Amino acid sequence: MIGRRRALALAGALAGGATLGTPALVAAQSQRVLRFIPQTDITGFDPVYSSTQVTRNYAYLVYDTLFGLDKNLLPQPQMAESWQVDADQKRWSITLRPGLIFHDGTPVLARDCVASIQRWGARDSFGKLLMAATDEVSAADDRTIRFRMKRPFPLLPFALAKSTANMVAIMPERLAKLSPHQQVTEVMGSGPYKLMQNESVIGARVVFAKHEAYRPRPDGELGWTAGPKVAHFDRVEWVIITDAATAAGALQNGEVDWWETPTPDYLPMLTRHRNIAVSINDTSGGMPIMRFNFLNPPFDNPEIRRIVLRATSQMEFMNAMAGTDPALYRTGVGFFPPGTPYASDVGLSGITDTPDMEQAKRALSAAGYKGERIVVLGPADRAAVKAASDVAADQLARMGFNVDYQVADWGTVSARVVKKEPPEQGGWSVYFGIWSGLSVINPAVHQSLQGTGNDAWTGWPTLPELESLRQSWLDAPDLAAQQRVAREVQARAFQDVPYVPLGQFFAPIAHRKDLTGIVQGFPVFWNVRRG
Repeated sequence: MIGRRRALALAGALAGGATLGTPALVAAQSQRVLRFIPQTDITGFDPVYSSTQVTRNYAYLVYDTLFGLDKNLLPQPQMAESWQVDADQKRWSITLRPGLIFHDGTPVLARDCVASIQRWGARDSFGKLLMAATDEVSAADDRTIRFRMKRPFPLLPFALAKSTANMVAIMPERLAKLSPHQQVTEVMGSGPYKLMQNESVIGARVVFAKHEAYRPRPDGELGWTAGPKVAHFDRVEWVIITDAATAAGALQNGEVDWWETPTPDYLPMLTRHRNIAVSINDTSGGMPIMRFNFLNPPFDNPEIRRIVLRATSQMEFMNAMAGTDPALYRTGVGFFPPGTPYASDVGLSGITDTPDMEQAKRALSAAGYKGERIVVLGPADRAAVKAASDVAADQLARMGFNVDYQVADWGTVSARVVKKEPPEQGGWSVYFGIWSGLSVINPAVHQSLQGTGNDAWTGWPTLPELESLRQSWLDAPDLAAQQRVAREVQARAFQDVPYVPLGQFFAPIAHRKDLTGIVQGFPVFWNVRRG
């Protein structure tokens, strides 16, 4: 018999026409509807404004991009049919595929893409670097986008293929012309699915319907965000279930098809279930971070930030977030994902799993910490981030900080971290995020290393040396030179401490075995079919 709490949760999540019916009806619907439990509800629908992974994941259902990344993380044309670059690399021409249609039936034109690129370029760290190297981006005609560069920028296709938070979502010009510093509330893309806002319920479900006018590109190898995007389901329904027991029960009973982030304590049970597959789909892993507010004491003091870094036990974070199976996490992690081209051992000798907290207390006093209250934020409805917040509140208290640990729902936390005021005026001191490995794989896309003050990501550090090294990385002529600069970036980051790296973990997904075709990487819903 279903438990009362699970019954109530499912009743709310499946309300409004998504309730489960007779076996015959369910069998018929199962060919048309995919039900998915995301890591959390969506609090922002603007993929240029919001830096959350869940917004990025939703955006790839609704929006299309000019380029995508293949299985080797190399850029491939997506909305683009082709591109050309002049010999001096200062003039790029990108030709759109014919027949691209927005969800309202209007054609996608080059001027829509130009406005979308400009809006993205005003907010995203990689976009800002691209726009700084660009004299002009314009629409030569309805299908041709033209870049006129100040200097060569060979990473231009990589920038437009950016598949992390703040991706280059193509939207109509009338929306893309709105301020990049305010959220666009109307959702209008040209991707394989369209958002059904009138059927979606905050905190319960998000509904997507197949975009019948969408035409997948006819060629290319499927992988990550590249290749043909074929929608096999008529509808995709995100069912918001924050209680792990409810989610596990729904998956086992076939009430949902796919759970994005099963919690570690349920993995053994799900692995044993004859109709459920558990696997690591995103091999870039998750890179959790502890972010400081640089605008207010005590974390405006770099020595205090360095003390926190040296006194942080990555092992405690990984055990809380990923469990005790060493195959699911790594410690001794720096500022780039282990096993990727720009990872190095520079500065890692300062990281230990067994820090001396008494020494940290003495060091804090010597650095001038006077017992100021620090506000540590934790989201109640995001299990992995909540686990990191719990560990940090404990570790920071043991280091000698006066910790005020405040837990709220993810929407409340997200709204609060944009505030720059001190804690006494509703601000914050310490915040936690989880970047995908792909999001921090090099200095260009790594927003947490950005040190441009008020224009930087939440926390707003001003770190000119890091910014100078980022430009050096972009100017490096080859991989070997880029790797040398990346080592310097990591060394500088251990001095400036834009954030504290907390390790790397691998989060398995769980899904019904009759669901096939899941593409490697973060959750995308093209190519997925039943049977």
